[in-house]
Amino acid sequence: MKRVIVLVILVLSVLPAVVKAQQIPLYSQYTMNKYLLNPAYAGSQGYTSYNLTARQQWMGFGNAKTPSTQAICAQTRVLQNNLLANLGLVDRGMSRRRTSGRVGMGGYIFNDRNGIINRTGIQGTYAYHIPLSDLQQLSFGVSGTVYQFKLDDENIKLPDDDLGVPDPLVHGRENSMFVPDATAGIYYMNNNFHIGVSGMNLFQSVLKFGSDQSYSSYQLLRHYYLMTSYQYELDGDFTLEPSLLFKSTERKNLQADISMKAYYQGDYWMGLSYRTGSALISKVGVKVDNIYFGYAYDYSLREIQKLTYGSHEIMVGIRFGDSNRRTRFQRRF
Repeated sequence: MKRVIVLVILVLSVLPAVVKAQQIPLYSQYTMNKYLLNPAYAGSQGYTSYNLTARQQWMGFGNAKTPSTQAICAQTRVLQNNLLANLGLVDRGMSRRRTSGRVGMGGYIFNDRNGIINRTGIQGTYAYHIPLSDLQQLSFGVSGTVYQFKLDDENIKLPDDDLGVPDPLVHGRENSMFVPDATAGIYYMNNNFHIGVSGMNLFQSVLKFGSDQSYSSYQLLRHYYLMTSYQYELDGDFTLEPSLLFKSTERKNLQADISMKAYYQGDYWMGLSYRTGSALISKVGVKVDNIYFGYAYDYSLREIQKLTYGSHEIMVGIRFGDSNRRTRFQRRF
């Protein structure tokens, strides 16, 4: 009986493709930082940007270890007139020969807790951007990632704990493990239209639990994302941006986010999203100089909403880079 209980707990935490839980961190404000889902976005806007995102799901749900995520990421474009050349530390001609201004770089550190599983990861990204015209760009990106998975033993309660009988699924193993993985993506953008495709967990790394090999393999599944958006300029002050995000796993568990966002003078925005079969999401934000803030509230469409105050996500970002660093169409978020 106790093996069944522990196995159910681990599967709920680690194998959401079977029971439709989470395996990759969930974000509601991904349109403000598409790099979270697609490495090809790194440096595509020409800015150097830093973002902090913090998310807490199902607040108020007793003492349970509800899902929570914290992420810090940075991205930039390696431009022709780079900082070393501008400071006179290297020859400008040599600098131009070494880079065409098409390379993007990024980094990403996050911590994600879901039930008794805690995952900490670090990711490095290389992207390459090809201008198709003054108003079009095609980008490719690849990321390498290392995860640390840690099992919270203290919160595993078994019926036979008092008997002192070891369970091979829990005992006789390390408390944490490290696994490598990779992400790749393609991203196209023009003056108003954006579309990108990406895949995560490409290695489908295997986690090892317990000393009993019959319970040893828990595999991360590949996740696939397709996101697209279009900006309609209504007049000089207002812009509407409908967007879609399609998500799937190797086992074809499909989900979609259908969103509409409105901007006022490019400095204020609000939006609504519907996550199929899961949640309704409201979003607001403001930009002050080169700093921007965003907040999202998820109202679950499942029974758990009766026991919680919903899910909350905050986002803070800062961007650097003069307009002469960027192509003409790269004006918005």
